[in-house]
Amino acid sequence: MAGGGATWWASIRRSAWRCWAPDRCSARWQNSGSPRIEAALQNLYPLLAALAAYLAGSLSFAVIVSRLMGLKDPRTFGSKNPGATNVLRSGSKVAAILTLLLDALKGFVPVLLVQWLGKPFGMEDGTVALVGLAAFLGHLWPVFFRFQGGKGVATAIGVVFGVHPLLGVATGATWLIIAYFFRYSSLASLVAAAFAPAYYMLGDRVQWYTERPVTLMLVAVAFLLALRHRENINRLIQGKESKIGAKAA
Repeated sequence: MAGGGATWWASIRRSAWRCWAPDRCSARWQNSGSPRIEAALQNLYPLLAALAAYLAGSLSFAVIVSRLMGLKDPRTFGSKNPGATNVLRSGSKVAAILTLLLDALKGFVPVLLVQWLGKPFGMEDGTVALVGLAAFLGHLWPVFFRFQGGKGVATAIGVVFGVHPLLGVATGATWLIIAYFFRYSSLASLVAAAFAPAYYMLGDRVQWYTERPVTLMLVAVAFLLALRHRENINRLIQGKESKIGAKAA
């Protein structure tokens, strides 16, 4: 039924908000203070949320997990990319899985929190898009690691799951299918990123209602992800790209 998925997802978000902050509390907060101060805060909240998302995205878990587990710095071997696929080349599947999950969570959690808890503070779909992009940019250019980050695939998937679980499933399934048949993580990432905004638009009024800021954010993420894969694209064309599971060089 049209809009059924949107209604289901919206009901979960409303239930979560009631659990975390009762309506009477949010109403009392909104009615306190002068209108001018409230207006200033309404403009400030999205910026603070975006800053927090960027800082979360700046946590390079490929490097952090590798250090904690006594592995080589992923920036020194293989593709030299601090991401789960390159961590896998170190030979540790556990480290790679942890990196994948943590990198995805730093994209997923900020988007989800804004969707569930942001509305009483004036944070709508525009803030959802801003926060998702900020988390992704944090991974690409992390302030804690001299702005030398990864390519953002896992974080992008986390952002997409935060927008809507079914959108995340469709995008993740696309990655898995391409990776399974071709064994190239970079190719799978490029295809999945390109399909994410297409899936989002196709699902309009079927599983969710599309919002222009979110659509633009997904397109921007796909574009930036392609830019970060320029060298991979060249290696794919030359037949020199490393396949999934290949040992570190």
